[in-house]
Amino acid sequence: MKGLLLKDWYMTKKYCRYYLFVGIGFIILSFMSKGNMFFIFYPCLLCGMIPVHLLGYDERSRFTEYVGTLPYTKIQIVSAKYLIGLFIQIAMLTVICITQGVKMSIEGNFVLKEFLVLMMLLLIMASVASSLTLPFVFKYGVEKGRGAYYVMIGVVCAGSIIATTIFKNGMQNEMQLNGVLPIACLIGVGIYVLSWYLSIVFYKKKEI
Repeated sequence: MKGLLLKDWYMTKKYCRYYLFVGIGFIILSFMSKGNMFFIFYPCLLCGMIPVHLLGYDERSRFTEYVGTLPYTKIQIVSAKYLIGLFIQIAMLTVICITQGVKMSIEGNFVLKEFLVLMMLLLIMASVASSLTLPFVFKYGVEKGRGAYYVMIGVVCAGSIIATTIFKNGMQNEMQLNGVLPIACLIGVGIYVLSWYLSIVFYKKKEI
């Protein structure tokens, strides 16, 4: 498992470095924008798609066939992609958390409840981004499963509009008090775990 994670980490540094620059660009835009949640959500989508792109490189380099000769189980192969995606998402969420906290403090409108609501929304987006895509990719391959990527773009756009409306109307405190977002976060994490399980099931049935 450690070898698979190291391989994916090296590939991420070599082939997905531009994600870092795009993510930083969107974070800077979010710092300058006034309440547009899309600039905050899009880096989460990018992080969620990195495992998909890594799978694409694996297919093109024939590593998906070669890995069958290595002492790794299919559970480990799938889990490596989910774990590397999880590590990257946590790192991006940490950066966004810090920058948005600084932004709110500079603007003089830092409210802990609003900040926690924003972080919970980002957690939902980060967990759902890859959860809806990876099972299709493991079942049908990168090219056929890429359609789920376009669905995710629609989800991000819709989520950013909804979140912008929520913050604009000042509904965030009420939503948090009602426990809607914490429950949604648990559902998002549950979807990620379910996606992980489904990917393992699909990949076990797939011939390498």
